[in-house]
Amino acid sequence: MAKIQSKYVCQSCGYESPRWVGKCPNCNSWNTFVEELTQKLTARKKVTKSNIKATPLNEVDLTTDQRIPSTITEFDRVLGGGIVLGSVVLLGGDPGVGKSTLMMQLAAQLKNQIVLYISGEESAKQIKLRAERLAFDSAENILLLSETNMDVIAEVIDRSPPDIIIVDSIQTMFHPAFESSQGSVAQVRESTALFTRIAKEKSIPIFLIGHVTKEGIIAGPKVIEHMVDTVLQFEGERHYAYRILRSIKNRFGSTNEIGVFEMRDTGLKEVRNPSEVFLSERSAGTSGSAVVASVEGTRPILIEVQALITPTNYGVPQRNTTGFDYRRLGLLIAVLEKRVGVMLGQYDVFVNIAGGVRVDEPAVDLGIAASIISSMRDVPLDWQTVAVGEIGLSGEVRTVSQIEKRVQEAAKLGFRRVVLPKNNLKGIVRTNGIELVGVERVEDAIEALLQS
Repeated sequence: MAKIQSKYVCQSCGYESPRWVGKCPNCNSWNTFVEELTQKLTARKKVTKSNIKATPLNEVDLTTDQRIPSTITEFDRVLGGGIVLGSVVLLGGDPGVGKSTLMMQLAAQLKNQIVLYISGEESAKQIKLRAERLAFDSAENILLLSETNMDVIAEVIDRSPPDIIIVDSIQTMFHPAFESSQGSVAQVRESTALFTRIAKEKSIPIFLIGHVTKEGIIAGPKVIEHMVDTVLQFEGERHYAYRILRSIKNRFGSTNEIGVFEMRDTGLKEVRNPSEVFLSERSAGTSGSAVVASVEGTRPILIEVQALITPTNYGVPQRNTTGFDYRRLGLLIAVLEKRVGVMLGQYDVFVNIAGGVRVDEPAVDLGIAASIISSMRDVPLDWQTVAVGEIGLSGEVRTVSQIEKRVQEAAKLGFRRVVLPKNNLKGIVRTNGIELVGVERVEDAIEALLQS
């Protein structure tokens, strides 16, 4: 059998080389060469002579169920209602966050499906030890395959196609046609392409576990995120028990949904009411603490935000955040100084989102600004009040979306007041007995939130 030839192509200018080089001689770019297979003209002609025909949209059959429920409610929520047949899902996350644990629990829950668990990092005995720790080592529907050669894996799948495939991890797979090592750009790209082709041809859902770089992005070429149907990010701090499953890309559902899990000795447990969990350790009568109502997809979540303001010991004051955008904090501080007259130039500002959660929604601006002023004045905020609102550069409190869901969540957890943008009052039909305070300016909101 003749060896498949390959070439190296610069991703910046398209220059071709028979071997890998560090610096492109054409555009002088470093580390831009990627190995690609050399496709022969005869192979292209064979494809054009096939009997493949396009299918009219109205003739596509959707009578059979196209989703498989995993029985893990939080996981199905993020996927958009279940596992889509023939889909490819890429799961990324920091080392030790629980990616393999989540996939093993998923395999154990799919009792009526044959799951092929392909591992390039662990042996079958090591996987068995992890299954014993999670208390489902007797699952008969899970088939283990410790292999990294894509030709062998494709042969096993062709010989006995499973219902679902889990690959741990995609960076350990290698294609014999390429000389580059495992984890290289060419190997990751071609391995992902082969798994994608298997998923589409055989209608088998495939889950690919991916490593992340120290910057927090999935390792490998960016093109693999475009090749797959769904990209999930498993987030969480090592020192916190809670994990967040977030959808970054989803062709079959919303990209705003999140799933909340708690890491225990026996594995991951679903958190059905995140608001209650995140507020469980809140201390009454403490300055610098506020409750905000954030919306992730279709789910409203109440979260505690904390601020600590102390006189600086350095020439340049510190601005530190945990779970919140650093640049957004700088914007809020500038608005408070310019529009409210609160001068923070001689103070260090520390902002923390309690529980290890990361919040990027502008609707939490009002709560963070209130917690900063509360800590600076050492005056507690109203214990039974939730703050909702985006702060503009001129100090106005701007409207937010899905305000009624936020109000209902606050009422369900026993809060008696919600401070919100005045223009949002007309969009609320049901108040559930909770008092609504509409504000137009940030200074009015601060006055309503601070205890008298």
